[in-house]
Amino acid sequence: MIGRLNHVAIAVPNLEKATERYHLTLGAEVSEPQALPDHGVTVVFVQLENTKIELLHPLGENSPITGFLARHPEGGIHHMCFEVNDLADAAARLVASGARILGDGKPKVGAHGLPVLFLHPKDFDGTLIELEEVKPEMQPA
Repeated sequence: MIGRLNHVAIAVPNLEKATERYHLTLGAEVSEPQALPDHGVTVVFVQLENTKIELLHPLGENSPITGFLARHPEGGIHHMCFEVNDLADAAARLVASGARILGDGKPKVGAHGLPVLFLHPKDFDGTLIELEEVKPEMQPA
């Protein structure tokens, strides 16, 4: 059901410093910051040869990242994102198997402009999982 690893998301207390660390210290290509008000985050993508790292920083008072950083003030891995060809089919199969979809269960538009869902971490060994719909023709060869 899941395809390739799209990204690993890391919550960071200081987005500018984290971006500099990946760009200047590690020599990675990084995106410009992108505000995602519907998700309560500002993100920067670190482009790697085989995947991406998403740096997450709270945006607004109700950001889900605020609570995470309160528990992990130095930051840390927040979630992993896997690609799926058909998000509705994947969601139906997961729910049928007992997995829980967070929120209202309806996809939101993610940072790449594609539909995403999040799966409850208690159903996946303590790991928050994001599923992003990427059609086969959109995937790199």
